[in-house]
Amino acid sequence: MNRPTTFEGLQVWDLIGRLGGQLRVLPGAVIGWDMSAALALGNALGVPPAAAAELLPVVEAVMVAKLNEQMDHSNG
Repeated sequence: MNRPTTFEGLQVWDLIGRLGGQLRVLPGAVIGWDMSAALALGNALGVPPAAAAELLPVVEAVMVAKLNEQMDHSNG
């Protein structure tokens, strides 16, 4: 359903799977990824910078919303 359809999309999807340690958080909330670190990692992995810059913010917004929603549910 949400499967990447291009090689660049697959590269960005792989990059996203590696960004778990790059979360920016406040007490009780996730605010996003450290984009400098994300883009640097993408560059090191050979991800086209334009693809990363185009796709990461879109996925980041969904990730932040879902993680914060999960944290709200688990806190009652």
